[in-house]
Amino acid sequence: MRAGVFSLLCGVLLLAQGATAQDPVSVAGFRSSRWVLSRDGGSKYACKCYPGDYCWPNNGQWQKLNKTVGGNLQVFLPPGAPCYNTFKGPLGDAQTYNADKCATVTANWNNEQFQIELPAAGLWIYLTNDTCRPATSPSNTCTLGYYPVVVIMAKAAAHIQAGINFAQENNLQLIIRNTGHDFLGRSLGWGARVINTHSFQDTKFTNAWRGASGYKGSAVTVGAGVQAFDVLKQANALQPPKVMVTGECAFKVITADGVLRTANAKTNADLFWALRGGGPAAFGVIVEAMYKTFDDKPSSGVMFDIDTTTTTNATLIHFVDNGLYVYYELGTMGHNLHMHPIVGIGKTPAELDAVLQPMYDDLVAIGITPSVTKQNFSTFYDLYQAMFESEVAGNSALTGGWTIGREDVANNHSAIISAFQTVVSAGSFMIGHMWSAGHGLPQAEWNNSAVNPRFRNVVDKLITIVPVAGNAPLADKAAAQSKLTNVVDAALWNAAPNGCAYINEADPYEPNWQNAFWGNNYPALLEIRRKWDPNGVFYAVSTPGTENWEQTETGTRLCFKL
Repeated sequence: MRAGVFSLLCGVLLLAQGATAQDPVSVAGFRSSRWVLSRDGGSKYACKCYPGDYCWPNNGQWQKLNKTVGGNLQVFLPPGAPCYNTFKGPLGDAQTYNADKCATVTANWNNEQFQIELPAAGLWIYLTNDTCRPATSPSNTCTLGYYPVVVIMAKAAAHIQAGINFAQENNLQLIIRNTGHDFLGRSLGWGARVINTHSFQDTKFTNAWRGASGYKGSAVTVGAGVQAFDVLKQANALQPPKVMVTGECAFKVITADGVLRTANAKTNADLFWALRGGGPAAFGVIVEAMYKTFDDKPSSGVMFDIDTTTTTNATLIHFVDNGLYVYYELGTMGHNLHMHPIVGIGKTPAELDAVLQPMYDDLVAIGITPSVTKQNFSTFYDLYQAMFESEVAGNSALTGGWTIGREDVANNHSAIISAFQTVVSAGSFMIGHMWSAGHGLPQAEWNNSAVNPRFRNVVDKLITIVPVAGNAPLADKAAAQSKLTNVVDAALWNAAPNGCAYINEADPYEPNWQNAFWGNNYPALLEIRRKWDPNGVFYAVSTPGTENWEQTETGTRLCFKL
Protein backbone atom coordinates (compact mmCIF):
# COMPACT_ATOMS: atom_id res chain seq x y z
CA MET A 1 0.00 0.00 0.00
CA ARG A 2 2.78 2.44 0.87
CA ALA A 3 4.53 2.10 -2.50
CA GLY A 4 1.25 2.71 -4.24
CA VAL A 5 0.56 5.76 -2.12
CA PHE A 6 3.98 7.12 -3.05
CA SER A 7 3.14 6.83 -6.73
CA LEU A 8 -0.29 8.34 -6.16
CA LEU A 9 1.01 11.32 -4.27
CA CYS A 10 4.04 12.15 -6.40
CA GLY A 11 1.71 14.16 -8.60
CA VAL A 12 0.52 16.05 -5.55
CA LEU A 13 4.12 16.79 -4.67
CA LEU A 14 4.51 18.37 -8.09
CA LEU A 15 1.28 20.33 -7.78
CA ALA A 16 2.53 21.80 -4.51
CA GLN A 17 5.18 23.80 -6.33
CA GLY A 18 4.64 27.54 -6.11
CA ALA A 19 1.61 27.28 -3.82
CA THR A 20 3.07 29.87 -1.46
CA ALA A 21 5.88 31.28 -3.53
CA GLN A 22 8.14 33.63 -1.57
CA ASP A 23 11.53 35.15 -2.13
CA PRO A 24 14.32 33.13 -0.55
CA VAL A 25 16.06 34.79 2.36
CA SER A 26 19.63 34.67 3.50
CA VAL A 27 20.19 33.72 7.13
CA ALA A 28 23.51 34.66 8.68
CA GLY A 29 25.74 31.62 9.19
CA PHE A 30 23.72 29.26 6.96
CA ARG A 31 24.50 28.50 3.33
CA SER A 32 21.08 27.49 2.05
CA SER A 33 19.01 30.12 0.23
CA ARG A 34 15.86 27.99 0.43
CA TRP A 35 14.29 29.72 3.39
CA VAL A 36 10.64 30.64 3.83
CA LEU A 37 9.84 33.94 5.55
CA SER A 38 7.26 33.71 8.28
CA ARG A 39 5.75 35.79 11.07
CA ASP A 40 4.35 34.25 14.22
CA GLY A 41 3.41 35.94 17.49
CA GLY A 42 4.89 39.24 16.37
CA SER A 43 8.32 37.72 15.59
CA LYS A 44 9.97 37.24 12.22
CA TYR A 45 11.39 33.85 11.20
CA ALA A 46 13.21 32.08 8.41
CA CYS A 47 11.73 28.58 8.20
CA LYS A 48 12.67 25.24 6.76
CA CYS A 49 10.85 24.16 3.60
CA TYR A 50 7.55 22.28 3.85
CA PRO A 51 4.84 20.98 1.47
CA GLY A 52 3.26 23.88 -0.38
CA ASP A 53 6.33 26.14 -0.15
CA TYR A 54 8.12 27.43 -3.25
CA CYS A 55 11.21 25.42 -2.30
CA TRP A 56 9.53 22.02 -1.81
CA PRO A 57 11.25 19.53 -4.16
CA ASN A 58 9.45 18.69 -7.37
CA ASN A 59 8.36 15.29 -8.62
CA GLY A 60 11.56 14.66 -10.53
CA GLN A 61 13.75 15.43 -7.54
CA TRP A 62 11.81 12.99 -5.33
CA GLN A 63 11.98 10.29 -8.00
CA LYS A 64 15.72 10.78 -8.32
CA LEU A 65 16.17 10.53 -4.54
CA ASN A 66 14.04 7.38 -4.43
CA LYS A 67 16.28 5.78 -7.06
CA THR A 68 19.42 6.85 -5.15
CA VAL A 69 18.19 5.22 -1.94
CA GLY A 70 17.28 1.97 -3.67
CA GLY A 71 13.52 2.52 -3.78
CA ASN A 72 13.34 2.92 0.00
CA LEU A 73 11.60 6.30 -0.04
CA GLN A 74 8.04 6.23 1.31
CA VAL A 75 5.28 8.75 1.78
CA PHE A 76 4.37 8.38 5.44
CA LEU A 77 0.93 7.37 6.66
CA PRO A 78 0.02 7.56 10.37
CA PRO A 79 -0.09 4.06 11.91
CA GLY A 80 -3.87 4.21 12.40
CA ALA A 81 -4.62 5.26 8.80
CA PRO A 82 -5.87 1.79 7.72
CA CYS A 83 -8.82 2.30 10.11
CA TYR A 84 -10.05 5.33 8.09
CA ASN A 85 -11.52 5.66 4.65
CA THR A 86 -9.44 8.72 3.87
CA PHE A 87 -6.15 10.14 5.12
CA LYS A 88 -6.14 13.90 4.62
CA GLY A 89 -2.49 14.85 4.39
CA PRO A 90 -0.51 17.89 3.29
CA LEU A 91 0.38 16.16 0.02
CA GLY A 92 -3.24 15.35 -0.76
CA ASP A 93 -5.89 12.79 0.18
CA ALA A 94 -5.35 9.03 0.03
CA GLN A 95 -7.86 6.19 0.40
CA THR A 96 -6.44 4.08 3.21
CA TYR A 97 -9.08 1.80 4.75
CA ASN A 98 -8.03 -1.83 5.14
CA ALA A 99 -9.99 -3.95 7.63
CA ASP A 100 -7.24 -6.52 8.23
CA LYS A 101 -4.54 -3.91 8.74
CA CYS A 102 -6.85 -1.91 10.98
CA ALA A 103 -7.39 -5.00 13.15
CA THR A 104 -3.63 -5.54 13.37
CA VAL A 105 -2.78 -1.99 14.39
CA THR A 106 -5.66 -1.90 16.88
CA ALA A 107 -4.53 -5.13 18.55
CA ASN A 108 -0.90 -3.96 18.70
CA TRP A 109 -1.31 -0.27 19.51
CA ASN A 110 0.25 -0.70 22.98
CA ASN A 111 2.88 -3.15 21.78
CA GLU A 112 6.26 -1.44 21.94
CA GLN A 113 8.01 -3.63 19.38
CA PHE A 114 5.16 -3.28 16.89
CA GLN A 115 5.50 0.52 17.06
CA ILE A 116 9.30 0.30 16.81
CA GLU A 117 9.11 -1.56 13.51
CA LEU A 118 6.97 1.17 11.91
CA PRO A 119 8.70 3.68 9.59
CA ALA A 120 8.05 6.69 11.83
CA ALA A 121 6.04 6.59 15.04
CA GLY A 122 6.53 7.78 18.59
CA LEU A 123 6.10 5.16 21.29
CA TRP A 124 4.50 7.84 23.44
CA ILE A 125 1.96 9.63 21.32
CA TYR A 126 1.37 12.99 23.04
CA LEU A 127 3.66 14.81 20.63
CA THR A 128 1.95 13.31 17.57
CA ASN A 129 -1.11 15.38 18.54
CA ASP A 130 -2.67 11.96 19.26
CA THR A 131 -3.96 12.05 15.71
CA CYS A 132 -5.37 9.22 13.67
CA ARG A 133 -5.64 6.66 16.49
CA PRO A 134 -7.11 3.27 15.51
CA ALA A 135 -10.86 3.85 15.27
CA THR A 136 -14.04 1.82 14.84
CA SER A 137 -15.67 4.32 12.50
CA PRO A 138 -13.80 4.62 9.19
CA SER A 139 -15.71 7.78 8.31
CA ASN A 140 -13.89 9.76 11.01
CA THR A 141 -11.06 12.10 10.02
CA CYS A 142 -7.43 10.98 9.87
CA THR A 143 -4.88 13.79 9.53
CA LEU A 144 -1.12 14.11 9.77
CA GLY A 145 -0.93 15.70 13.22
CA TYR A 146 2.78 16.19 14.00
CA TYR A 147 3.97 13.24 11.98
CA PRO A 148 6.48 13.56 9.09
CA VAL A 149 5.52 13.31 5.43
CA VAL A 150 8.32 11.29 3.83
CA VAL A 151 10.58 8.51 5.17
CA ILE A 152 13.79 6.94 3.89
CA MET A 153 13.98 3.39 5.24
CA ALA A 154 17.77 3.38 5.03
CA LYS A 155 19.43 0.03 4.35
CA ALA A 156 22.99 1.27 3.80
CA ALA A 157 25.19 4.16 4.86
CA ALA A 158 24.90 5.56 1.32
CA HIS A 159 21.14 5.94 1.82
CA ILE A 160 21.72 8.04 4.93
CA GLN A 161 24.30 10.13 3.11
CA ALA A 162 21.92 10.76 0.23
CA GLY A 163 19.15 11.69 2.64
CA ILE A 164 21.32 14.17 4.52
CA ASN A 165 22.56 15.77 1.31
CA PHE A 166 19.02 16.05 -0.08
CA ALA A 167 17.76 17.66 3.13
CA GLN A 168 20.62 20.16 3.11
CA GLU A 169 20.22 21.04 -0.58
CA ASN A 170 16.49 21.66 -0.18
CA ASN A 171 16.50 23.01 3.38
CA LEU A 172 14.10 20.35 4.68
CA GLN A 173 13.54 19.55 8.33
CA LEU A 174 15.40 16.30 8.93
CA ILE A 175 14.46 13.76 11.61
CA ILE A 176 16.61 10.77 12.54
CA ARG A 177 14.44 7.91 13.75
CA ASN A 178 15.53 4.52 15.04
CA THR A 179 13.18 2.86 17.52
CA GLY A 180 11.00 5.85 18.38
CA HIS A 181 11.61 5.27 22.10
CA ASP A 182 11.52 8.98 22.72
CA PHE A 183 9.53 10.96 25.28
CA LEU A 184 10.34 14.38 23.83
CA GLY A 185 9.08 14.05 20.26
CA ARG A 186 12.49 14.07 18.62
CA SER A 187 11.60 11.23 16.27
CA LEU A 188 8.59 13.22 15.04
CA GLY A 189 8.07 16.50 13.24
CA TRP A 190 5.19 17.97 11.25
CA GLY A 191 5.89 17.86 7.53
CA ALA A 192 9.46 16.72 8.09
CA ARG A 193 11.56 14.16 6.22
CA VAL A 194 12.72 11.13 8.25
CA ILE A 195 15.75 8.89 7.86
CA ASN A 196 15.00 5.60 9.61
CA THR A 197 18.13 3.68 10.71
CA HIS A 198 16.48 0.72 12.43
CA SER A 199 17.54 -1.76 9.73
CA PHE A 200 21.21 -1.51 10.80
CA GLN A 201 21.23 -4.75 12.78
CA ASP A 202 24.78 -6.14 12.51
CA THR A 203 26.44 -7.33 15.73
CA LYS A 204 30.11 -8.39 15.90
CA PHE A 205 31.94 -9.62 19.00
CA THR A 206 35.70 -9.72 19.56
CA ASN A 207 37.88 -10.84 22.45
CA ALA A 208 40.96 -8.87 21.40
CA TRP A 209 40.07 -5.27 20.67
CA ARG A 210 42.78 -2.60 20.93
CA GLY A 211 41.10 0.78 21.17
CA ALA A 212 42.44 4.27 20.52
CA SER A 213 41.81 5.10 24.17
CA GLY A 214 44.24 2.40 25.29
CA TYR A 215 41.61 -0.21 26.14
CA LYS A 216 42.53 -3.81 25.38
CA GLY A 217 39.98 -6.56 25.73
CA SER A 218 36.60 -7.84 24.66
CA ALA A 219 34.15 -5.63 22.79
CA VAL A 220 31.09 -5.65 20.59
CA THR A 221 30.27 -3.53 17.54
CA VAL A 222 26.56 -2.95 17.03
CA GLY A 223 24.60 -1.36 14.23
CA ALA A 224 22.47 1.67 14.99
CA GLY A 225 19.25 -0.36 15.01
CA VAL A 226 20.33 -3.08 17.44
CA GLN A 227 18.27 -3.05 20.63
CA ALA A 228 19.67 -3.81 24.07
CA PHE A 229 17.64 -6.98 24.64
CA ASP A 230 18.96 -8.47 21.39
CA VAL A 231 22.65 -7.75 21.93
CA LEU A 232 22.38 -8.95 25.55
CA LYS A 233 20.86 -12.20 24.29
CA GLN A 234 23.69 -12.69 21.81
CA ALA A 235 26.32 -11.78 24.41
CA ASN A 236 24.81 -14.27 26.84
CA ALA A 237 25.21 -17.06 24.29
CA LEU A 238 29.00 -16.58 24.19
CA GLN A 239 31.39 -18.74 26.18
CA PRO A 240 31.86 -17.39 28.76
CA PRO A 241 28.68 -15.24 28.75
CA LYS A 242 29.31 -11.53 28.31
CA VAL A 243 27.39 -8.39 29.24
CA MET A 244 27.52 -4.87 27.77
CA VAL A 245 27.30 -1.68 29.81
CA THR A 246 28.42 1.46 27.99
CA GLY A 247 30.26 2.94 25.01
CA GLU A 248 34.03 2.96 24.92
CA CYS A 249 36.03 2.81 21.73
CA ALA A 250 34.55 4.12 18.49
CA PHE A 251 31.65 5.37 16.40
CA LYS A 252 30.92 5.25 12.71
CA VAL A 253 28.98 8.45 12.13
CA ILE A 254 27.76 10.42 9.12
CA THR A 255 28.14 14.14 9.70
CA ALA A 256 26.13 17.02 8.24
CA ASP A 257 28.36 17.21 5.15
CA GLY A 258 27.32 13.65 4.24
CA VAL A 259 30.72 12.12 5.03
CA LEU A 260 31.02 8.77 6.86
CA ARG A 261 33.64 9.21 9.57
CA THR A 262 35.29 7.30 12.40
CA ALA A 263 35.22 9.01 15.77
CA ASN A 264 37.33 7.71 18.63
CA ALA A 265 39.77 8.97 21.24
CA LYS A 266 42.36 9.89 18.58
CA THR A 267 40.43 10.40 15.33
CA ASN A 268 37.91 13.26 15.41
CA ALA A 269 38.30 13.24 19.18
CA ASP A 270 36.08 16.29 19.69
CA LEU A 271 33.23 14.61 17.84
CA PHE A 272 33.79 11.41 19.82
CA TRP A 273 33.56 13.37 23.08
CA ALA A 274 30.38 15.12 22.00
CA LEU A 275 28.67 11.95 20.79
CA ARG A 276 29.10 10.46 24.26
CA GLY A 277 26.43 12.41 26.09
CA GLY A 278 26.19 15.59 24.01
CA GLY A 279 22.60 15.08 22.93
CA PRO A 280 20.71 13.13 20.24
CA ALA A 281 20.45 14.18 16.59
CA ALA A 282 22.89 17.03 17.18
CA PHE A 283 26.24 16.07 15.69
CA GLY A 284 25.59 13.35 13.12
CA VAL A 285 23.84 10.07 12.33
CA ILE A 286 25.42 7.12 14.09
CA VAL A 287 25.69 4.04 11.90
CA GLU A 288 27.44 1.79 14.41
CA ALA A 289 29.14 1.99 17.79
CA MET A 290 31.60 -0.13 19.71
CA TYR A 291 31.13 -1.06 23.36
CA LYS A 292 33.21 -2.79 25.97
CA THR A 293 31.93 -6.15 27.09
CA PHE A 294 32.46 -7.81 30.45
CA ASP A 295 32.19 -11.33 31.80
CA ASP A 296 28.66 -11.81 33.10
CA LYS A 297 28.27 -12.67 36.78
CA PRO A 298 25.85 -14.51 39.05
CA SER A 299 23.33 -11.94 40.28
CA SER A 300 20.48 -11.59 42.74
CA GLY A 301 17.33 -9.53 42.61
CA VAL A 302 14.46 -8.43 44.82
CA MET A 303 11.00 -7.15 43.87
CA PHE A 304 8.52 -5.70 46.29
CA ASP A 305 5.51 -3.40 46.66
CA ILE A 306 4.46 -1.35 49.67
CA ASP A 307 1.89 1.33 50.38
CA THR A 308 4.08 3.80 52.27
CA THR A 309 7.72 4.01 53.30
CA THR A 310 10.38 6.17 54.84
CA THR A 311 14.11 5.68 54.96
CA THR A 312 17.02 7.29 56.73
CA ASN A 313 19.32 9.78 55.02
CA ALA A 314 22.06 7.18 54.73
CA THR A 315 20.03 4.38 53.12
CA LEU A 316 19.97 5.62 49.50
CA ILE A 317 23.69 6.40 49.44
CA HIS A 318 24.31 3.03 51.09
CA PHE A 319 22.51 1.28 48.21
CA VAL A 320 24.44 2.89 45.37
CA ASP A 321 27.79 2.74 47.16
CA ASN A 322 27.31 -1.01 47.31
CA GLY A 323 26.76 -1.16 43.56
CA LEU A 324 23.00 -1.72 43.51
CA TYR A 325 20.61 -0.63 40.81
CA VAL A 326 17.00 0.01 41.83
CA TYR A 327 14.08 0.66 39.47
CA TYR A 328 10.93 1.95 41.13
CA GLU A 329 7.61 3.64 40.44
CA LEU A 330 5.98 6.02 42.88
CA GLY A 331 2.48 7.42 42.55
CA THR A 332 -0.52 6.36 40.51
CA MET A 333 0.71 3.05 39.13
CA GLY A 334 -1.45 0.76 41.29
CA HIS A 335 0.95 0.82 44.23
CA ASN A 336 2.35 3.72 46.21
CA LEU A 337 5.82 2.22 45.81
CA HIS A 338 6.57 -0.45 43.22
CA MET A 339 10.22 -1.61 43.14
CA HIS A 340 10.84 -4.02 40.27
CA PRO A 341 13.67 -4.85 40.54
CA ILE A 342 16.48 -4.19 43.01
CA VAL A 343 19.57 -5.61 41.30
CA GLY A 344 22.77 -6.88 42.87
CA ILE A 345 25.19 -7.86 40.11
CA GLY A 346 27.77 -10.32 41.38
CA LYS A 347 25.97 -10.62 44.72
CA THR A 348 24.47 -13.65 46.43
CA PRO A 349 20.99 -13.34 47.96
CA ALA A 350 22.56 -13.10 51.41
CA GLU A 351 24.88 -10.29 50.28
CA LEU A 352 21.99 -8.41 48.67
CA ASP A 353 19.87 -8.83 51.80
CA ALA A 354 22.69 -7.43 53.91
CA VAL A 355 22.78 -4.25 51.79
CA LEU A 356 18.98 -3.92 51.97
CA GLN A 357 18.76 -4.52 55.72
CA PRO A 358 18.64 -0.79 56.69
CA MET A 359 15.53 -0.39 54.52
CA TYR A 360 13.95 -3.50 55.99
CA ASP A 361 14.65 -2.13 59.48
CA ASP A 362 12.97 1.17 58.59
CA LEU A 363 9.88 -0.65 57.39
CA VAL A 364 9.64 -2.76 60.53
CA ALA A 365 9.98 0.37 62.66
CA ILE A 366 6.86 1.90 61.10
CA GLY A 367 4.88 -1.31 60.98
CA ILE A 368 5.02 -2.05 57.26
CA THR A 369 5.42 -5.52 55.81
CA PRO A 370 6.17 -5.40 52.08
CA SER A 371 5.35 -8.07 49.53
CA VAL A 372 8.82 -9.38 48.70
CA THR A 373 10.11 -11.72 45.99
CA LYS A 374 13.77 -12.77 46.04
CA GLN A 375 15.61 -14.69 43.34
CA ASN A 376 19.13 -15.80 42.49
CA PHE A 377 20.39 -16.11 38.90
CA SER A 378 23.43 -17.61 37.21
CA THR A 379 23.93 -14.42 35.14
CA PHE A 380 22.71 -10.85 35.03
CA TYR A 381 21.08 -11.65 31.69
CA ASP A 382 18.86 -14.26 33.34
CA LEU A 383 17.86 -11.67 35.96
CA TYR A 384 17.17 -9.14 33.22
CA GLN A 385 14.86 -11.58 31.45
CA ALA A 386 12.99 -12.59 34.59
CA MET A 387 12.68 -9.38 36.61
CA PHE A 388 12.64 -6.35 34.31
CA GLU A 389 9.12 -5.50 33.18
CA SER A 390 8.26 -4.90 29.54
CA GLU A 391 7.51 -1.35 28.44
CA VAL A 392 4.37 -0.36 26.59
CA ALA A 393 3.60 2.09 23.81
CA GLY A 394 0.59 4.26 23.04
CA ASN A 395 0.56 6.38 26.21
CA SER A 396 -0.15 10.10 26.04
CA ALA A 397 1.63 12.25 28.60
CA LEU A 398 4.20 14.97 29.16
CA THR A 399 7.46 13.80 30.67
CA GLY A 400 10.03 15.64 32.72
CA GLY A 401 12.64 14.65 35.23
CA TRP A 402 15.53 15.52 37.48
CA THR A 403 18.33 13.79 39.34
CA ILE A 404 19.24 13.87 43.01
CA GLY A 405 22.86 14.39 43.95
CA ARG A 406 24.70 12.66 46.77
CA GLU A 407 25.07 15.97 48.61
CA ASP A 408 21.32 16.62 48.31
CA VAL A 409 20.48 13.30 49.97
CA ALA A 410 22.90 14.03 52.78
CA ASN A 411 21.77 17.61 53.44
CA ASN A 412 18.23 18.04 52.10
CA HIS A 413 16.52 14.76 52.90
CA SER A 414 13.33 16.32 54.32
CA ALA A 415 13.06 18.67 51.35
CA ILE A 416 13.37 15.74 48.93
CA ILE A 417 10.55 13.87 50.69
CA SER A 418 8.43 17.02 50.49
CA ALA A 419 9.22 17.33 46.76
CA PHE A 420 8.12 13.72 46.16
CA GLN A 421 4.86 14.49 47.95
CA THR A 422 4.38 17.56 45.75
CA VAL A 423 4.83 15.46 42.61
CA VAL A 424 2.30 12.84 43.69
CA SER A 425 -0.25 15.33 45.03
CA ALA A 426 -0.13 17.16 41.67
CA GLY A 427 -1.56 14.05 40.00
CA SER A 428 1.80 13.11 38.51
CA PHE A 429 3.91 10.05 39.17
CA MET A 430 7.59 9.20 39.05
CA ILE A 431 9.81 6.48 37.71
CA GLY A 432 13.06 6.31 39.64
CA HIS A 433 16.45 4.76 38.98
CA MET A 434 18.83 4.50 41.94
CA TRP A 435 22.44 3.97 40.96
CA SER A 436 25.69 5.90 40.87
CA ALA A 437 26.98 6.98 37.46
CA GLY A 438 30.41 7.50 39.00
CA HIS A 439 30.58 4.19 40.85
CA GLY A 440 33.68 2.24 39.90
CA LEU A 441 34.86 4.87 37.40
CA PRO A 442 38.08 6.69 38.30
CA GLN A 443 37.43 10.40 38.72
CA ALA A 444 40.20 11.12 36.23
CA GLU A 445 37.93 9.61 33.54
CA TRP A 446 34.77 11.54 34.44
CA ASN A 447 35.42 14.21 31.82
CA ASN A 448 36.11 11.78 28.99
CA SER A 449 32.54 12.25 27.79
CA ALA A 450 30.21 15.22 27.38
CA VAL A 451 27.86 14.05 30.14
CA ASN A 452 27.09 16.77 32.70
CA PRO A 453 29.88 16.44 35.32
CA ARG A 454 27.26 16.66 38.08
CA PHE A 455 25.78 13.42 36.79
CA ARG A 456 28.70 11.46 38.25
CA ASN A 457 27.53 12.31 41.77
CA VAL A 458 23.88 11.42 41.14
CA VAL A 459 22.33 8.68 43.28
CA ASP A 460 18.74 8.79 41.96
CA LYS A 461 17.42 9.69 38.49
CA LEU A 462 13.73 10.48 38.22
CA ILE A 463 11.28 10.62 35.31
CA THR A 464 8.19 12.67 36.08
CA ILE A 465 4.98 12.11 34.15
CA VAL A 466 1.96 14.40 33.78
CA PRO A 467 -0.88 12.65 31.92
CA VAL A 468 -2.54 14.75 29.19
CA ALA A 469 -4.30 13.81 25.97
CA GLY A 470 -2.37 14.50 22.78
CA ASN A 471 -5.46 15.98 21.17
CA ALA A 472 -6.42 18.08 24.21
CA PRO A 473 -7.28 21.76 23.64
CA LEU A 474 -4.22 24.00 23.42
CA ALA A 475 -5.12 25.68 26.72
CA ASP A 476 -5.14 22.30 28.47
CA LYS A 477 -1.79 21.39 26.94
CA ALA A 478 -0.31 24.71 28.10
CA ALA A 479 -1.68 24.11 31.61
CA ALA A 480 -0.16 20.61 31.70
CA GLN A 481 3.22 21.96 30.53
CA SER A 482 3.10 24.66 33.19
CA LYS A 483 2.33 22.08 35.85
CA LEU A 484 5.25 19.93 34.72
CA THR A 485 7.75 22.79 34.59
CA ASN A 486 6.62 25.06 37.39
CA VAL A 487 5.18 22.65 39.96
CA VAL A 488 6.34 19.06 39.51
CA ASP A 489 9.93 19.47 38.27
CA ALA A 490 10.40 22.78 40.11
CA ALA A 491 9.85 20.95 43.41
CA LEU A 492 12.68 18.57 42.54
CA TRP A 493 15.09 21.30 41.33
CA ASN A 494 14.61 23.25 44.53
CA ALA A 495 15.07 20.20 46.76
CA ALA A 496 18.09 18.87 44.85
CA PRO A 497 20.16 21.82 43.58
CA ASN A 498 23.18 19.55 43.07
CA GLY A 499 21.28 17.40 40.60
CA CYS A 500 20.95 17.81 36.84
CA ALA A 501 18.73 16.60 33.99
CA TYR A 502 19.16 13.63 31.66
CA ILE A 503 18.69 14.78 28.08
CA ASN A 504 16.44 11.91 26.94
CA GLU A 505 14.10 11.83 29.95
CA ALA A 506 13.47 15.39 31.09
CA ASP A 507 11.49 18.55 30.39
CA PRO A 508 13.15 20.25 27.39
CA TYR A 509 11.42 23.52 28.29
CA GLU A 510 12.80 23.89 31.78
CA PRO A 511 14.64 27.15 32.50
CA ASN A 512 18.36 27.14 31.74
CA TRP A 513 18.26 23.79 29.99
CA GLN A 514 21.83 24.24 28.78
CA ASN A 515 23.16 24.06 32.34
CA ALA A 516 20.62 21.46 33.46
CA PHE A 517 21.64 19.03 30.70
CA TRP A 518 25.36 19.71 30.35
CA GLY A 519 26.65 22.02 33.09
CA ASN A 520 30.03 23.53 32.30
CA ASN A 521 30.44 21.25 29.27
CA TYR A 522 27.91 23.28 27.30
CA PRO A 523 30.25 25.95 25.81
CA ALA A 524 32.51 23.25 24.35
CA LEU A 525 29.53 21.36 22.95
CA LEU A 526 28.23 24.53 21.33
CA GLU A 527 31.54 25.07 19.53
CA ILE A 528 31.66 21.45 18.38
CA ARG A 529 28.11 21.71 17.04
CA ARG A 530 29.01 24.84 15.08
CA LYS A 531 32.04 23.06 13.65
CA TRP A 532 30.32 19.84 12.56
CA ASP A 533 26.88 21.21 11.63
CA PRO A 534 27.39 24.86 10.64
CA ASN A 535 24.25 24.98 8.49
CA GLY A 536 21.72 23.61 10.95
CA VAL A 537 21.02 20.36 9.10
CA PHE A 538 20.19 18.45 12.28
CA TYR A 539 17.68 19.49 14.90
CA ALA A 540 16.35 18.09 18.16
CA VAL A 541 14.67 20.26 20.78
CA SER A 542 16.95 21.70 23.49
CA THR A 543 20.22 20.37 22.12
CA PRO A 544 23.44 22.38 21.68
CA GLY A 545 23.06 25.31 19.31
CA THR A 546 19.25 25.35 19.07
CA GLU A 547 18.66 28.51 21.11
CA ASN A 548 17.32 30.48 18.14
CA TRP A 549 15.27 27.64 16.65
CA GLU A 550 11.54 27.31 17.37
CA GLN A 551 8.62 25.16 16.26
CA THR A 552 6.28 27.98 15.21
CA GLU A 553 2.65 28.04 14.06
CA THR A 554 1.38 25.81 16.86
CA GLY A 555 4.39 23.50 16.87
CA THR A 556 4.59 22.81 13.16
CA ARG A 557 7.25 24.69 11.16
CA LEU A 558 10.85 24.59 12.33
CA CYS A 559 12.16 28.15 12.04
CA PHE A 560 15.18 30.26 12.86
CA LYS A 561 14.26 33.42 14.75
CA LEU A 562 15.57 36.52 12.97
